[in-house]
Amino acid sequence: MIDYAAAFPSLGFARPDDGILVITLSAEGRLNAVNAAMHGELAAVWTTIDKDPDTRAVIIRGAGGTFSAGGDLELIDEVITDFGARARVLQETRDLVYNVINCGMPIVSAMDGVAVGAGLVVGLLADVSIAARSARLIDGHTRIGLAAGDHAAIVWPLLCGMAKAKYHLLTCEPVSGEEAERIGLVSLCVPDDQLHERALQVARQLAAGSETAIRWTKYALNNWLRAAGPIFDSSLALEFLGFTGPDVVEGVAARREKRSPEFGRPRPTNDG
Repeated sequence: MIDYAAAFPSLGFARPDDGILVITLSAEGRLNAVNAAMHGELAAVWTTIDKDPDTRAVIIRGAGGTFSAGGDLELIDEVITDFGARARVLQETRDLVYNVINCGMPIVSAMDGVAVGAGLVVGLLADVSIAARSARLIDGHTRIGLAAGDHAAIVWPLLCGMAKAKYHLLTCEPVSGEEAERIGLVSLCVPDDQLHERALQVARQLAAGSETAIRWTKYALNNWLRAAGPIFDSSLALEFLGFTGPDVVEGVAARREKRSPEFGRPRPTNDG
């Protein structure tokens, strides 16, 4: 059996049932924000899971009643100031999206509290995404002066349509669990106290199914996402171009100081 705890020490692992692997995002006191170590491991773990003969379904969840607050400010600072870090995190972000898409194992996400940024990538790219009713899903890129990269351009329009995707990605308005289910952004919305049990029920159902049938169905359906790969690559490049500009510096400072950002008004070239 693979020793996940040794290979990926920044992530939590448990096996509640035979064939089911639970991954827990945990950063106490920081709403499970993703630091540099967790970011790299969260991107890499899916290739190991894909080849794991002891796993037939995966659940990803957060510790302490919240999913993840996204990338922590120290990681963002590093990406802004260090080219090597920027190149590394760019590659990890690309790997995170494509590794989740290409992992043959069915993935169930259980989102409560806030789900933002790198955490939301896995939350929404999961094969069955389950949100607690009071959960708040937020793509927070534009509010800190970055283009909505990560997973947003590849999957939001496919899930909830272009009009809703543009509204929430441009404004960063939170989506409740209930609203996320209504617009098709998540598979299911359940009462808060039923979230983790429902995720386990779904994982048990998937683990008990035909492994080849489920893997091959997932593979075929995810060709919709693979076909959108150039859209994702473009959004990711534009996000990381933003890390070299002044708006993200102001956006991060405003977040730290708990105030509204005061972005400059240079007019970028609009290519459409």
